[in-house]
Amino acid sequence: MLELIKYIVGQFAEDKAQTEYLVEETEDSIEVTVLLAASDMGKVIGKQGKIAKALRTLVRAATPRDSKKYNVEIKERPAEEA
Repeated sequence: MLELIKYIVGQFAEDKAQTEYLVEETEDSIEVTVLLAASDMGKVIGKQGKIAKALRTLVRAATPRDSKKYNVEIKERPAEEA
């Protein structure tokens, strides 16, 4: 499932080197946090969140019924201190 998320985000994100995926597994779900550069936030989320909503819908549809639920969260990567 992570490969599907990476593929879809990769189609919209321009700065792929700054994109990071954090996976946290709990008893009943798997939380995937996508950290993006500030310049890619709007492209990946889309107007009114339509791309992010579609990504979540695809992940939900591709998840088998008897497996854990996936939660996808998109966040801006914190600015690195110089």
